[in-house]
Amino acid sequence: MFSALEKIEKRYDAIAEKMGDPDVVTNRSMFEKLAKELSDIKPIVSAYRNYRKARESLDEAEAVIAEGADPDLMELAVEEKETLVSDIDRLEKEIRILLLPKDPNEGKNIILEIRAGTGGEEAGLFSSDLFRMYSRYAERRGWKIEVLSASETGKGGFKEIIATVLGKDAYSRLKFESGAHRVQRVPATEASGRVHTSACTVAILPEAAQVEVEIDPNDLKIDVYRSSGHGGQSVNTTDSAVRITHIPTGIVVTMQDEKSQNKNKIKAMKVLAARIQDRKSRESAAKRASERKSQVGTGDRSERIRTYNFSQGRVTDHRINLTLYNLDNVLDGDLDVFTDALTLDDQQAALLSGIETAAEAEG
Repeated sequence: MFSALEKIEKRYDAIAEKMGDPDVVTNRSMFEKLAKELSDIKPIVSAYRNYRKARESLDEAEAVIAEGADPDLMELAVEEKETLVSDIDRLEKEIRILLLPKDPNEGKNIILEIRAGTGGEEAGLFSSDLFRMYSRYAERRGWKIEVLSASETGKGGFKEIIATVLGKDAYSRLKFESGAHRVQRVPATEASGRVHTSACTVAILPEAAQVEVEIDPNDLKIDVYRSSGHGGQSVNTTDSAVRITHIPTGIVVTMQDEKSQNKNKIKAMKVLAARIQDRKSRESAAKRASERKSQVGTGDRSERIRTYNFSQGRVTDHRINLTLYNLDNVLDGDLDVFTDALTLDDQQAALLSGIETAAEAEG
């Protein structure tokens, strides 16, 4: 690890020096590329330098303790040693996490898909609750949400709603939300007061850039038809709705919210590209998980990940066994406790996997 850290520090110094070169300063693309690389490795270098400084201070404190001369100085050195040992342990953990391979989708915007599952009308209402929860979370973080497509139930719920979420760290903060979300509550239509269980599925898809997913036009079957349901003056009277089928994968995307056929096609292609890339990513993750004889991180959409119990005001994330009794706050977008805990759990799992891989290689 320390050999790698020294190389990263040398690279950091070399980039910093290069960025002062007049030829680089005037070359905008090169300057921006170097600035990004510098920004990416700066946290690692800072943590490593703090670690090295703490180690040096620890050596000095231990030397004072070993001399055993001045009792007052000894006492201070012992106290300092305790603090430094704690700092060194914290910095080591921080550095190991910083050195973990970066998710290639980090920093991307996302496409959020919510679909009503089992539970009929109640599932549709819960899908509306979930969309509001993510919308409120987006507001808290200064993100922008744009609805691409919505299929309403007629009673305030959604059979399906698809939206883009644009903003810093959108993918990294929401990537663990994919899966089945279960609700336990008494529906407004239930006269006997019986608690019903319903479910919705959530999919978080990183937006796919054109260079990442090449879609051959010959692989597409595009149908146009008249929109159905609620709409504006021309939405239901022209063939503006679009259905695109990707023949190799069988993925189908329909879009009808816009009055313009072309706008619906552009939106549908954006969702299609994201779904194709997501399928490839999940297949790759499942293969890696199978090789590790573990199903962690496969992104299985059928996995029940969270339960929202209204009668007890309880929310439970089943992957990390975390239960909070603040349902109202969570549904109002207070999701950071879950996202922070899930991120930490994922980092710890990645560290453990790296240790096991290294041990197998040595064995």
